[in-house]
Amino acid sequence: MITFESLGLSGKTLQGVLAAGYTTPTPIQAQAIPVARAGRDLIGCAQTGTGKTAAFVLPMLDRLSAEERRNGSRRARALVVTPTRELASQVEKAIRTYGTFTRLRSLAIFGGVGIQPQLKQLRRGVDVVVATPGRLLDHLGRGSLDLSRVEVLVLDEADRMLDMGFIHDIRKIVAAIPARRQTLLFSATMPKEVQALANTILSDPAFVEVGGRRNPAETVMQQVCSVASHQKMDLLYHVLDTEPVDNVLVFSRTKHRANRITRKLSKRGFAATVIHSNRTQGQRQRALGGFRNGTFKILVATDIAARGLDVDGISHVINFNTPNQAEDYIHRIGRTGRAQASGHAITFVAKEEERYLRDIERHTGQRLARKVYADFEHDAEAKNGHHRPSEQARKHTGRADANRQQGRHRRRKSVRGSQSARRR
Repeated sequence: MITFESLGLSGKTLQGVLAAGYTTPTPIQAQAIPVARAGRDLIGCAQTGTGKTAAFVLPMLDRLSAEERRNGSRRARALVVTPTRELASQVEKAIRTYGTFTRLRSLAIFGGVGIQPQLKQLRRGVDVVVATPGRLLDHLGRGSLDLSRVEVLVLDEADRMLDMGFIHDIRKIVAAIPARRQTLLFSATMPKEVQALANTILSDPAFVEVGGRRNPAETVMQQVCSVASHQKMDLLYHVLDTEPVDNVLVFSRTKHRANRITRKLSKRGFAATVIHSNRTQGQRQRALGGFRNGTFKILVATDIAARGLDVDGISHVINFNTPNQAEDYIHRIGRTGRAQASGHAITFVAKEEERYLRDIERHTGQRLARKVYADFEHDAEAKNGHHRPSEQARKHTGRADANRQQGRHRRRKSVRGSQSARRR
């Protein structure tokens, strides 16, 4: 049996891992850590939720802690680039957690917040910078960040960064870093664009892959539901009322629709919140914090904002809109079934979205299971173009209203009790 002790981690790094409660590495960690510790460049490809963060954080801490700088000016020795603020925050938190027994300093740099606190910490000196591309380039332009001493470069969620149009930013960042460095690239998928980038910035990399790069984690049960577009909201109510859901992540294609879904859920008495790129950093942090601590049971999100969300115990991912990119489907449902836990992914498919479903099935090489909710299929849509709720949908709505009214008082009492407990 492979343990973290058998991977050769130094005393301080190993102590941090064990203190965090981990003893057995995941497959991607077991394969990637020895390679990274040996100093080789590395491409790591594994599904979301398999432990990729620790796969690069642990060997990076091991290398840096071997020559800690105890005094004097500090310049960044490691740089981790991520596509979103949330992922940057979570990676930096992992560095602090696993590096508890080292003297290394880390800093998360991203937009949406004031730059002055970041400038202050940079002046004090940091060993590891975790950043999103835009704010990182802002600091480079100001001259407030010096990357000339970087020994380790990590590109996390590389596929998403390229999807978001960061390719030119990444090349500018790489140009500011010494050519003699270790580069680690991690990605849930490996499209040709990511491979082309890897070919230009990595040197003779080792390739570590866990699971099929086109397939989601095996721990996720996947189902699709045919539904008329105008009935999706009623179907969402129905699923939330009848399925054994716990914490639910609902994906919307647009920010406007995400807001609308959240308002309707809240009006029905569901404890729901929303996260997307138009929300301030404070709003995003409060939404994510409330979802983690149970204040909110439903988080509605767009693809970009949800990248990097690392929340334990998400029982269901519901795709309100069928993803129009197969890679997005894999990333979305990877939010559940993490760390070997089981999860459930349900995708709503309207008639006009069936071509996206076919793309997903071709990409993953499997036909997804169909789940039928009576009278919610899109074939039942009125042919005259006037979308009227079906009788069953109307009856369900009435029942849902009654059930929601009964349950609302219990939830409010529970939330008030938890809030009072936190105040105490």
